[in-house]
Amino acid sequence: MVETVLQTHLSLPNRRQGKVRDLYDVELTNREAALLIVATDRISAFDVVLATGLPGKGRVLTQISKFWFEFFADTVDHHLISTDPADVPGLSVSERSMLQDRMMLCRRTKVIPVECIARGYLTGSGFKEYQQTGAVCGIKLPPNLTNSDRLSEPIFTPSTKAEVGDHDENISFEQGVSVVGQETMEWLQTKTLDLYIRASEYSRGKGIILADTKFEFGLLEDSSEPILIDEIFTPDSSRFWPADDWEPGREQSSFDKQIVRNYLETVVRDGAWNKKPPGPKLPAQVVAGAMQRYLEAYELLTGETLVLS
Repeated sequence: MVETVLQTHLSLPNRRQGKVRDLYDVELTNREAALLIVATDRISAFDVVLATGLPGKGRVLTQISKFWFEFFADTVDHHLISTDPADVPGLSVSERSMLQDRMMLCRRTKVIPVECIARGYLTGSGFKEYQQTGAVCGIKLPPNLTNSDRLSEPIFTPSTKAEVGDHDENISFEQGVSVVGQETMEWLQTKTLDLYIRASEYSRGKGIILADTKFEFGLLEDSSEPILIDEIFTPDSSRFWPADDWEPGREQSSFDKQIVRNYLETVVRDGAWNKKPPGPKLPAQVVAGAMQRYLEAYELLTGETLVLS
């Protein structure tokens, strides 16, 4: 039976918790300040962490991020140092065992407070904004586009980085400039679109449409150029659709937690939940179905099989 890790309490300092990840400070033997990111099996929907986790989900997300960091190693500097628990000082044997496949030891950075989103297709919050204004994040789009339409070229649509429990808000490029400056914003836009286009081309060759994705960047103490941080091109940070099933004008099936969202919508319609904490428990068949989609994404993207045991 696959262990479900919902919480971690490691013998490391400064534990803090996001929706899915637990973070710890690490001091390496060379005195470098590092960050340990642990992907738990928690799952959130509608910005609420649910009572039920997906067993092994954190391991899948970590291995997908590792694949992409290696894929883009010659394209962009990033924060990943190691995914081997043996490289983290101060851990017990049992802690190292629990962290296998679900941790990233990273260089510590100052996070740039703008989430960088690339969209190649019109869906999600972008489609809702387009319906109201004809634009996304101030970018005017052609009239009469439908849900899941492919855009003539990818667009950069930044957002604010919200605290846990709050909603990110789409912002214009100019609003981003007021936060981080013109030069940094131009760099973020260029790098985001470059990474998206390359990953989109690769994914399409694997039978997957990369509809959109989001990145985070950070700054090292001794550098002025941002580096790529957090997770990249996972089903939690991107929309992956089966290419052979894509049809504009409707919601698409996806390699992510859409099965969870669909179930929760029925709970909301039944009046059993109001999309506020605490999140409800998930039935076993919904958990199994969601994990199957995560594993499918991993296998299609990497060409490998991840055995969870």
